[in-house]
Amino acid sequence: MAAVPMVELWRGGMLESVHSGHAVVFGPGGIEMAWGDPEAVIFPRSSCKMIQALPLIRSGAADAAGLTERQLALSCASHSGAALHVQAVADWLAALDLGEADLRCGAHMPQDRDENKRLTCSATSPCQLHNNCSGKHAGFLTLNRHLGGGSEYTEVDHPVQKAVKDAFEEATQEVSPGYGIDGCSAPNFACTVTGLARAMQHFAAAPEGSAPARLARAMVAFPEMVAGEERACTRLMRATGGRAAVKTGAEAVFVAIIPELRQGIALKILDGGTRASEAAITTLLIRAGVLDPAHPVAERLIPKAQTNWRGLVTGEMRLAPGFA
Repeated sequence: MAAVPMVELWRGGMLESVHSGHAVVFGPGGIEMAWGDPEAVIFPRSSCKMIQALPLIRSGAADAAGLTERQLALSCASHSGAALHVQAVADWLAALDLGEADLRCGAHMPQDRDENKRLTCSATSPCQLHNNCSGKHAGFLTLNRHLGGGSEYTEVDHPVQKAVKDAFEEATQEVSPGYGIDGCSAPNFACTVTGLARAMQHFAAAPEGSAPARLARAMVAFPEMVAGEERACTRLMRATGGRAAVKTGAEAVFVAIIPELRQGIALKILDGGTRASEAAITTLLIRAGVLDPAHPVAERLIPKAQTNWRGLVTGEMRLAPGFA
């Protein structure tokens, strides 16, 4: 089955662009709704960080290290590299008697405007603490210390990544057909869109106190640690009042965990367009009844009016027929 149109951009009364994709809503009884090909194989990218964090709790490493709920949220993060994120990771590593050099995620300029400006104006290079995945890697290092593994914890045959793969295949209920190397150097295991949605449903239906439930609760308790101010993940979790934990991934993947409905959602926009993945997950949260369509965040992520630099209305974003 082919991807189906989900999000359209119109200008001058003409259809200008179309974003197509796949999406699955998975409930206690299986697939409840689907668009495109539910069996399409994708890389979840950062949308699966909560799965990658499962061994951190299940191994006993998190409790042995005394990790807080805020740190568990950070272990699931694709953060903006704001000062609060950088300091939180630095403090976490220091408590382990480790430092920035022990990370294996690489460095990039932060997305956070203030921190980016500070580095730029001071001619200071970013460090690995600024990497959006540094919280996940702090979790990897915590697990690695507990397991007694070597320093190269991002290698696919390392005990840390073996534990991640086992957790991933258990949550998706699929044998991963392969992996790619993510932007942060860790393996990213492939699965179907259905498998990813099934994994999110596993989190949504998890009993209180279990590893999946603890991670989902941490995400909604500290949404600013999962992404950052002005970021869709943080804004959507706040807009739903914590009724849904949501997480984006590179190349337009998005997932949602909705405990009250015991429902998991996964979607992939085929062309990698973030504007479309944000609009699509917003649509599905509205459809699930956990997000008010009139909420300013919903209106911002599905903008009815496209404006130019002078503020003139030039077009509009529409949900494609069959997806709206």
